[in-house]
Amino acid sequence: MENNENIPEYRPSEAPQTQNFQPSTPVWPQEPVNYEHNSIPAEQPAPPRKKGKRITLQVIAAFVLALVLVVVSSVITAFYSNKYWVNQNDLLSLKVATLSQKVENLQTFVNSNSYTGNGNSVSGTTNGDPAKVYAQNKASVVAISNQGITTNIFGQVAETASSGSGFIISADGYIVTNYHVIEDAKTLTVITIDQQEYDATVVGFDESNDFALLKINATDLPDVKLGSSANLIEGDQVAAIGNPLGELTNTLTVGVISAKDRDVETGNSVINMLQTDSAINPGNSGGPLFNMNGEVVGITTAKVAGDDIEGLNFAIPIDDVKDLITQLMEKGYISTPYMGITINNKRNGFGVLIESVESNSPADTAGLRVGDIIVGIGEYETTTLAEMDKVLRKYEPGNTVAVFVYRNRMVMELSLTFGEKEQTPETP
Repeated sequence: MENNENIPEYRPSEAPQTQNFQPSTPVWPQEPVNYEHNSIPAEQPAPPRKKGKRITLQVIAAFVLALVLVVVSSVITAFYSNKYWVNQNDLLSLKVATLSQKVENLQTFVNSNSYTGNGNSVSGTTNGDPAKVYAQNKASVVAISNQGITTNIFGQVAETASSGSGFIISADGYIVTNYHVIEDAKTLTVITIDQQEYDATVVGFDESNDFALLKINATDLPDVKLGSSANLIEGDQVAAIGNPLGELTNTLTVGVISAKDRDVETGNSVINMLQTDSAINPGNSGGPLFNMNGEVVGITTAKVAGDDIEGLNFAIPIDDVKDLITQLMEKGYISTPYMGITINNKRNGFGVLIESVESNSPADTAGLRVGDIIVGIGEYETTTLAEMDKVLRKYEPGNTVAVFVYRNRMVMELSLTFGEKEQTPETP
């Protein structure tokens, strides 16, 4: 080589020759490099990178994600929770509204059909006053004098005198009383509160219900208002106004309804009655029994007397005679179910024995015979004459019922359609 002849040859076993020169820039000492067999020096490992920043970003990302999940979860929970409570609130509102309506209905019932606890009936009112009831109605109550004739077992005729009470139901002179007040009357006299006397005629009566309707010739009379006995309950306060003993006119007695639907036997009839402890004495019969609204709810009728008996008095429910009043005022007679048989009570406790059957009557058409024992009508037993009388009052002319009779040691069922019987009044 032409240009390299002045360059000393490098030999590994020989130490390099030192050149005497001064470098223009300082040269810092370096660690000796170990070259083996002229190989390329190994690459030095890179210094480790710092991870702090990456870890911080991961933590922040995880925190943000967790926060987002919490927020989303809270929103979802709040939504469904709100929906649940809205539904619960709607249900609660509905229940409250229903309960409020029930309370209102109960209060209405209490205000019209129950006992307040303050001593006053609330059959239509909450603040009844017996004195007010008396003042409003005393002029509508009358005394009735019955001059009658009776015949004893020896054929002797005797005049009788009895008295009772009644009440005016119309301004033109219709008066309600008991049948037993006008029974066997020759003449009837009605005496009003101002001591005016009127001759009375009998419009009609129903002996089985102990009811009668009279008429006097008068106008502009003070009449009562008829209420509803069905609205009464035990404990309701009531007031009776009447003519006890035939002398003490317009006497007021006060009590309560002790019981309802009492079956009281009077002769051959069983009458459904109200029981009250309001005093009803002889002469009170036929008078009105008022609720604290001043409405007539019954006809005072009977009492049970005895040395050991107190407060057993009875009144006919006004609802049981309203239809009779209407029939008599509109038609002049009472239409009752008609079978066309005569009966007795020889089989009392087992049934009602038929003694005769009218030709072409409803009973004859149904196939009833003399000697049959009626043991039931419809769904009711008729083991006694009194029971049968009570059952017949449940039906009307034209009704068809099953009649059960005992014949030839067996019970037979026959179908009977009631006819109509007109009850003609006996005018004194």
